[in-house]
Amino acid sequence: MPVTDSRVEKFADVLVNYSTCIRPGDRVLIEATILAEPLVRALYLKVLEAGGHPVPLIQLPDTFFPGHEDLLLRYGNDAQLDFVPPLQKLAYEHFESRIRIHSTANTRSQSSFDPTRSQRRGQATGVITEAQMRRGADGSFKWVTTLFPTQAYAQEAEMSYLDYEDFVFRACRLNEDDPVAYWRKVEEEQARAIRWLQGKSQVVLRGPNVDLSLSIKGRTFMNSCGTHNMPDGEIYTGPVEESVNGWVRFTYPAIYNGVAVEGAELTFSNGWLTQARAAKNQDYLLQMVETDPGARYLGEFAIGTNFEINRFTGHILLDEKIGGSFHIALGAGYPETGSKNKSAIHWDFICDLRTDSEILVDGELFYKDGRFVFE
Repeated sequence: MPVTDSRVEKFADVLVNYSTCIRPGDRVLIEATILAEPLVRALYLKVLEAGGHPVPLIQLPDTFFPGHEDLLLRYGNDAQLDFVPPLQKLAYEHFESRIRIHSTANTRSQSSFDPTRSQRRGQATGVITEAQMRRGADGSFKWVTTLFPTQAYAQEAEMSYLDYEDFVFRACRLNEDDPVAYWRKVEEEQARAIRWLQGKSQVVLRGPNVDLSLSIKGRTFMNSCGTHNMPDGEIYTGPVEESVNGWVRFTYPAIYNGVAVEGAELTFSNGWLTQARAAKNQDYLLQMVETDPGARYLGEFAIGTNFEINRFTGHILLDEKIGGSFHIALGAGYPETGSKNKSAIHWDFICDLRTDSEILVDGELFYKDGRFVFE
């Protein structure tokens, strides 16, 4: 992509002046690989314009933390796997903001790695995730995660590069004259659903791929409208940990650290994951849910609302927002939702709800075949 693409400039403006609201004096960590150079340059300038201090941390695609430390996982010893990246740790504990740009060259680079090494790495770096969630919840850390189109992402999505680029930028609403105005409208629309859910308790999901119940009593739904993810479009909460019962079969692959688990089926009893199956990479699934006790509980329940994202792409940042889907996450919950679940992992699993499916809340129909229907 040429640096002069006006959408890159607009992208940077949204991330700096809307998603993270950079103010004079803010220290801003910019995490990216060299493949995201056009957006990093644009962000650097936008942060300067806002009076902030941009601190780029640019990595190679196979050394990118988190998620693509391929060389470390292949060649590192145990002490090196346990080493916590000090620059990220400092920034996550003390900076005012961070902008992460996923931008890999190989989406399946870790498919053949020993999952115990990924698990060990995740346990070591869990302190960074914890700092992000804790400081994000109390408002002292403004973070946003996005991606920059690469050839690898386009291939994973089975799209040409130019088509994928357009797909991503449309999902971010960079084709709009005023993307920020669009995302503020999304915020208003999703706020209606969240207000309706206030004070409610029991959620039941039914459909050809799900028969699941959980409690949201005392929990808070968050309005995801471009402030932590871009593209965005979801409402989410942390279910009461011991309340989850039932079964769900996920209609899309669940990808974690570059490993795709396909045909996953999970069964819960009183919140605890009692059975996990998969048609592909079941061993990896079983290994990861043993990361720590919290890995077998849910940290998130969410409904995707971005209908520009109308197909599976293989990147969770996009796929969890698919309009007409819901997702749950094993592992760490977001404290601001009221979730008490802690874990070194946060692994999203997505299920389509657009056909013969419904969500009931305290016995009232809330969602039907991919759309909100509450009154």
